[in-house]
Amino acid sequence: MHTLHDDGRWHYRRSLASRVALLTTAAVGVAISLMALGAFVTMRMELQDSLDESLLNRANKAASYTTLAQMTARDVPSWMLGAADVRVAFVTSDEGVLTADDDGPSIPLGRRELDVAAGDTPHSVRTVVAADGTRYRVATVPAGAQQALVLAQPLAPQERTLNRLGTIMLTSGGIGILTAAFAGWAVARNGLRPVRRLTASFEDIARTERLTPLAVEGDDEIARLATSFNQMLAALSASRDRQRQLVADAGHELRTPLTSLRTNIDLLAQAGDGLPHAARGELLSDVRAQTEELTTLVGDLVELARDEQIDHVVERIDFAEVAERAVARVRRRAPAATFDVVLEPWPVRGESAALERAVTNLLDNAAKWSPPDGTITVRLAEGVLTVDDEGSGISDTDLPHVFERFYRSEESRSMPGSGLGLSIVRQVVERHSGAVRADASPAGGARVSMWLPAASA
Repeated sequence: MHTLHDDGRWHYRRSLASRVALLTTAAVGVAISLMALGAFVTMRMELQDSLDESLLNRANKAASYTTLAQMTARDVPSWMLGAADVRVAFVTSDEGVLTADDDGPSIPLGRRELDVAAGDTPHSVRTVVAADGTRYRVATVPAGAQQALVLAQPLAPQERTLNRLGTIMLTSGGIGILTAAFAGWAVARNGLRPVRRLTASFEDIARTERLTPLAVEGDDEIARLATSFNQMLAALSASRDRQRQLVADAGHELRTPLTSLRTNIDLLAQAGDGLPHAARGELLSDVRAQTEELTTLVGDLVELARDEQIDHVVERIDFAEVAERAVARVRRRAPAATFDVVLEPWPVRGESAALERAVTNLLDNAAKWSPPDGTITVRLAEGVLTVDDEGSGISDTDLPHVFERFYRSEESRSMPGSGLGLSIVRQVVERHSGAVRADASPAGGARVSMWLPAASA
């Protein structure tokens, strides 16, 4: 997969299957490498320890025979001593004999062998390189007073064994890594098949916009992903239904005032100056009322479209003063209604205009449902604003939905209003970290309560 960076450079991004296969291969490769290295080092140490022990045993046995020591001192060839695979030397503490037989390459002996001859160290085992480049393992043991016997065995057989072992491990390790790569790719392909099916379903939904739930099989992580996606699809479907309901409600609400405006404007245009003054005033008043209704509807839609949270506190305000201004506004709109208002001071932090709009919507809703001579009771205590009306109340069917966006009951569709007032109330209250609920009023109507947290000192 290639992606284009902001600076215009293309970047290759591996697929998930290839990354799983690559990681599997890398993990198996590291494990095989560590195991092969450990086995190789262990085998090398075991072979060297075995060789050292054999050389020391042979040297100690040879040094215990006086005749063997004398023959060695006289440079008798090693094969005559029954040790054709080793070089034999006899040294004293004051001289260093470099060879045991004349036909072999020179083996440089040194201080460690002389220290054994002098009795300073019990024995010595080390690797020495001869003049022709041959590597020898040299063992030195005491062979009498101020004397030492040296056995030098070539390391070529041991090195050939280690080379063969390394070749076998390298070959088998490479085969194991290739097998792991193939197995990792197969596992990744098969394991990600449900993900590919989900991806194809997601792409089909994005292309067709059909919010059909996905089939869920099993209870593994893929099933949980599909279940979560189905929940998201359900939320999207509900949002789409609410949007359609909003369009239908807004169309219904807009159609009536627009039709009335068009009719009144046509009458004014056709009548001209011949229209009586009283009739003209009545038509202009009707046009003004319809214009205000359109303005209110547009304002509700704009307010409802504000979904952002408050990033910072706007100001410290008294919620009682906000409610008092809202009551004064609604009193002018519903002069026939009686308002019983008791407000206690309650400091909050937030948007004064938004809170006033929310309280106004509560009061407008109560005035709309109350009888003409009804009483609207408003109380503010401990941060809880309660608005009671004397209307018909809220049915049990509508009660869970009164604060939903775009929801209108069957009774309210024949009444003025956009059906967005209470949803705006809930949105404003939630933006201020509060809560709102609807219940039955003791007066027989509806009770709507909203709570806001107190402002910190």
